[in-house]
Amino acid sequence: MSNNVSLTFDGNRAHVALDRPDKHNGLTVDMLRELVRVAGVIERRSDIRVVILSGNGPSFSSGLDIAKAMGNPLDVLRAFVPLPWRGTNVFQEACWAWRRLPQPVIAVVHGRCYGGGLQLALAADFRFVTPDSEFSVMEAKHGLIPDMTGAATLSRLIGIDQALLLTMTADCVDAAHAERIGLVTEVSADPLAAAEKLADRIAARPAPAVAAAKKLFDRTWNASVRRTLSVERATQLPLIVRQALNRGSNSH
Repeated sequence: MSNNVSLTFDGNRAHVALDRPDKHNGLTVDMLRELVRVAGVIERRSDIRVVILSGNGPSFSSGLDIAKAMGNPLDVLRAFVPLPWRGTNVFQEACWAWRRLPQPVIAVVHGRCYGGGLQLALAADFRFVTPDSEFSVMEAKHGLIPDMTGAATLSRLIGIDQALLLTMTADCVDAAHAERIGLVTEVSADPLAAAEKLADRIAARPAPAVAAAKKLFDRTWNASVRRTLSVERATQLPLIVRQALNRGSNSH
């Protein structure tokens, strides 16, 4: 088990931090497995309303530590094989697990946010970043493509031309450019404070409605109108029933 991912609880918030600061939080396979495990712990906590995801040290994450990973190629191959009941491998699930959570996830980004680190941040529902943070779909420099759910998340956030530009060039872009193209939610001098303020606003709303909203958009963002309206009805009905039951019990 990795000790490079920390999980702490503060009231109705879970704080998850990448904790390999001397390597700019370069991701190891063990860290990816730990991210999956930690997401599972949070998912089982009905008292947790919001998750804040950050990185300790000078950067959010410089991406996959390729030198470390290649030190054990068999482990990388094992991690690359998808689990049939989940449909993702370890690399993908380390990011997509945060999409699966019913709780909204807010990434707080500073310094480098490259490669797998960027794909992890993109899997959050919101991204608050410092003005000096840097972003790169770094994989092309190594002759690779983003394979930690980046194609799925980029396609929901930015146009295909911008996604291709970032992916084909592996260029590093600053926070202002990232905000301009929709890659990040907000640039802030204090992104943690901004994230906590948003967390309070979200936590003030009924948890079932927040979870349903996340699930609704996740299931329908690229779906047909017919499919979207069907899922919308199916998602809304339990909420209406819940509200009716609550009103009935409160009237007695």
